[in-house]
Amino acid sequence: MSAVWDQVKDQIRSDIPKNSFSLWIEPIACMEATGASMVLGCPNRFSRNWVMENYLSLIHEKLEAAGMGHIAVDVKVQSCKRDPSPASMPAHPDQLPLPSMPRRTNLWLKSQFTFDRFIVGQSNEFAYSASRNMALGQPCDFQSLLMLANTGLGKTHLSQAIGHTILEKNPDSRIFYMTAEDFANEMVSSLKTGQIEAFKRRYRQGCDVLLLEEVHFLGGKEKIQAELGYTLDALANDNKRIIFTSALPPKDVPRMSRELTSRLTAGLVTTIADPDYETRVQILTRKAAACHLSVSQEVIHYLAERLRRDVRQMESALTCLKARAELLGARIDMDLAKEVAAALVSGEQSVTPALIIDMVCRYYRVEPEKISSPSRKKVYAYPRNIYAYLCRHYSDETLAEIGKTINRSHSTVLYCVEQVAHRMKTDRTLKHQIEFLSGRIEDMKK
Repeated sequence: MSAVWDQVKDQIRSDIPKNSFSLWIEPIACMEATGASMVLGCPNRFSRNWVMENYLSLIHEKLEAAGMGHIAVDVKVQSCKRDPSPASMPAHPDQLPLPSMPRRTNLWLKSQFTFDRFIVGQSNEFAYSASRNMALGQPCDFQSLLMLANTGLGKTHLSQAIGHTILEKNPDSRIFYMTAEDFANEMVSSLKTGQIEAFKRRYRQGCDVLLLEEVHFLGGKEKIQAELGYTLDALANDNKRIIFTSALPPKDVPRMSRELTSRLTAGLVTTIADPDYETRVQILTRKAAACHLSVSQEVIHYLAERLRRDVRQMESALTCLKARAELLGARIDMDLAKEVAAALVSGEQSVTPALIIDMVCRYYRVEPEKISSPSRKKVYAYPRNIYAYLCRHYSDETLAEIGKTINRSHSTVLYCVEQVAHRMKTDRTLKHQIEFLSGRIEDMKK
């Protein structure tokens, strides 16, 4: 049943913005399931409440589409035993946080996330080279590294590969690997338990390498941002290595302080783009071999042409092929590849932004150049936001590519999409307009 849930999650991925998916849906796990019910586990109570309120109907819809029928879905907080956080442990130097204990590092760093398993292409070559340079401690003009990429493009892989390489060279290195959310939670816990000074000493004096993931999570958390800023200053003064990852540039993160933005971008900033065709071929070939799957070059190239989103989408396709071959005795040929690809790609025929913007402009009776103009007047901003929402859901373009069509940044496009999705819950007029325009787009695809 876990395989069914993984398939459902992949279907949901194509229906909501990437950042929303990675934040709310990706962490959900299938705890138990029967023929008539399924229990899903969220990491915390806030996440559970948000999913119940905003995504439960979508989950029901995708489960029915996956052949599960009208199944009862219960969402609970998933209890998981975790090792004590650094903030809750004694401040003795021999009792450092778990991430700095090499013999147990694999509880935090995944063994497969190493440099030799990372597939390098034009889209990620610079980030790969910078990461290796940082890991090997080679002379360089930068002390920190910030990697920017959407979900599933390899920034976590490179971040953990840095940790593995440093530990191989020096097993005694005190490496702290965590997400920005973990850092925030530990600080709050330290404040509540009166251990904030121990928390400060541990991060500012007991850390050799800081690997901090998803720093965009800190938007709006002013006290956490300030404490992290002081910690980064202390580490920088001691010439310690610092690696960050984020889905958004710090300047585009809502309510990110100018001071922290400056510190995060003080070193080298790299981006990882969507993999190009040749890189996708390499990824599919390498991963098929890793799971001992015999796939013809014809199938590999077909999947590389169709699956353009990220590495996880390609991994999902290979998992489906392997499951069909092993469980049903199916032959892995072009027919099976087309069936799997059709389930992962939202629409057999792509709709271009040009078609969508033309349709939106005719519907709202505005000129196309006004949609891409700097004007913030409601008469132009309203159809502009709807265009961004429809483009995100019905075209294969990235946020950045959509933004270029209306002279906006990818973060602005993401904001527009989220705003429309939120307003549709209470604004019936907007909902009816979106449904009408969506129907027109569906007709275009036929």
